[in-house]
Amino acid sequence: MMNEALMRRLAKPMLFAAALIWGSSFFMMKGAVDVIPTFFLLAIRFTGGAVLLGLFCWKRWKGFTVDYLWRGAIMGVFLFAGYSVQTFGLTQTTPSKSAFLTAVYCVLVPFLHWLVMGRRPDVYNILAAVLCVAGVGLVSLNEGFSITRGDLLTLGAAGLFAAHIISVAKVSTEKDIYLLTVFQFAFAALYSWIGGFLFQKMPPVSVINGDLLLQMGYFIVMCTTVALLFQNVGQVWSDPASAAIILSLESVFGVLFSVLCYGDPVTPRLLLGFALIFVAVVCSETKLSFLRRGRGAEGNA
Repeated sequence: MMNEALMRRLAKPMLFAAALIWGSSFFMMKGAVDVIPTFFLLAIRFTGGAVLLGLFCWKRWKGFTVDYLWRGAIMGVFLFAGYSVQTFGLTQTTPSKSAFLTAVYCVLVPFLHWLVMGRRPDVYNILAAVLCVAGVGLVSLNEGFSITRGDLLTLGAAGLFAAHIISVAKVSTEKDIYLLTVFQFAFAALYSWIGGFLFQKMPPVSVINGDLLLQMGYFIVMCTTVALLFQNVGQVWSDPASAAIILSLESVFGVLFSVLCYGDPVTPRLLLGFALIFVAVVCSETKLSFLRRGRGAEGNA
C-alpha cells in the first residue's frame, strides 16, 4: 500500500518532468538537424534508447514472446514516421511553432479513436477542434496569408503522433509496456537506418564536436529513455485527463526554451494563436469540468 501511495504522489511530477524534458528538446533539435541528416539523427537516438531501455528492463526479458516483434514493429513505424516528419518540418520552421503545432495531436486523438474504436467525440472535442484550427491559423499564417511547408509537415507529424497513441492502445493490451517499448525503439531505429542509407548521406566525422555529443546524449538518455519511462509510469498511476493536460505543457515549455535560448520572436498574433491552441487542448482533455465544479460550489454556498 505504501508503494502504491508513493507512486500516485510521484505520478504527476513524473509527467511534468517528461513534458519539461521534451519541451526543452525543440531548440536543441533545431541545432542538431543543421549538421546531422534527419534519418541518421533519429537512428542514433532510437538505437541508443533501445539499448538503454533494454538494459534497464533486463529482468523483464523472461516474459518475451514472438508477438512482441510485430507489435513493436507497428508502434515503431508510427513513432518513426512522426519524428521523421516533425524533424523535417523543424528544418523549415521555428522551434516555438513546431512545439505548439505538434500539440495538435491531443485534439486529434478523440477523432482517430472514433474512426478506429467507434467512440464518437463529444461537443467538447468539436469545440476544441474549432479553437485549434483558429490557433493554428494564427501561428502558421504569415503576413501574406500563406502557410509554410515546415508548418504543414509539423501538422502532419501531429497526426502521426495521434495515430501512434491509437496504435499503442490497440496493440499493447496485456503486454509489458516497458519491454514492448524496447521493440518499438528498435524498429524505429531500424526504419531510420534504412531511410538514412537509402536517401541521405552519412555525415562526416568532422561534424562531431563536444556540443553535438552533449546534444545527442541528452536526446538519447533524457528525451527518449527517461522521458518515455516517466510518461508510461505516470500514466499508469494517474487519471488520463490529468496526464494528457500535464503532458500538453510540452509545447509551453518548448516556446519558453525557444524564446530564451533560440531567440524566437514573440508577437501578439503568435501569443493569441498559442493561447487558442492551449485552450483547445484543455477543452479536449478536461471537458471544462473545473468550470462546472466552480459553479456547483457557488450554488452550494
